[in-house]
Amino acid sequence: MPPPSPDLDVVIVTYNSAHVVGDLLDSLPAALDGLTADTIVVDNASADGTAALLAARADCRLIRSANVGYAAAINRGVREAVPADAILILNPDVRLYPRSLPPLLNALRQPRTGIVVPQLRSPAGRLEPSLRRRPTLLRAMGLERTRVPAFAERIHEPDAYRRRHQVDWAQGAVQLMSRDCFDALGGWDESYFLYSEEVDISLRAHDAGLLTRYEPASVAVHIGGQSGQTAATHAMQIVNRVRLYRRRNGLLASWCYYWLHVASEATWLIRGHRQSGFAIKALLLPSVRPPQLGCRDRRLPQ
Repeated sequence: MPPPSPDLDVVIVTYNSAHVVGDLLDSLPAALDGLTADTIVVDNASADGTAALLAARADCRLIRSANVGYAAAINRGVREAVPADAILILNPDVRLYPRSLPPLLNALRQPRTGIVVPQLRSPAGRLEPSLRRRPTLLRAMGLERTRVPAFAERIHEPDAYRRRHQVDWAQGAVQLMSRDCFDALGGWDESYFLYSEEVDISLRAHDAGLLTRYEPASVAVHIGGQSGQTAATHAMQIVNRVRLYRRRNGLLASWCYYWLHVASEATWLIRGHRQSGFAIKALLLPSVRPPQLGCRDRRLPQ
């Protein structure tokens, strides 16, 4: 007889996360508040002892993997889990507040809901502005500091973090998605490897008539920046932004978006952000792009 379905499948992707993932797993029981879960951790070939730490724990199942990227590891974890109607996707550098998961699950049960995200806070307790608007040409012009919605992708307004509402997308440290949503979209898009996959999943869900909702009654601490960022991963981030925009927009608008990102990275380079130098090269010279992205065949990546 197959095991009974849990309330949640919990999927965590680790990469050199030995210093943080244990605290996340320790926070899960109180966060579940009586809900049942099958917890799967997919380790993307960590070199710091993450896999050994996880293998010694009894509160999760470890899947050892090559470094196949974030989205591919999520898909692997979902395939390995005992099927549940809801899938909780967690970065290893989060800590869940006690009783934080039932409100997410209740929100997911609202009509037409595909994804629910919680309120995120820093380790010091400060609100993390984690909600986002969809990418546009105006929002690529480098005017984020104005906080004017037409120009700012990040949502800064404090009131937006006090109330439940629909959002275009949100920072992907904690996401609860329905199994129906996951199946309808065919899972996460593995071509991004790292970065932009959380934007893509929410926008594709919206295309399919499924909403992304924000639930402030659920709170998690997000440490952030625990895997570090190299010149290569920064280039992935910038190239993937352009790829995502190109996949959803026309050729002329996409070229404009591309050149706006070249100009933006140039301003960051002038201000001393050395990693932007390689990002500019990766945009202008397809042959130097990280091979994991699989988009070295044309200048405008897609």
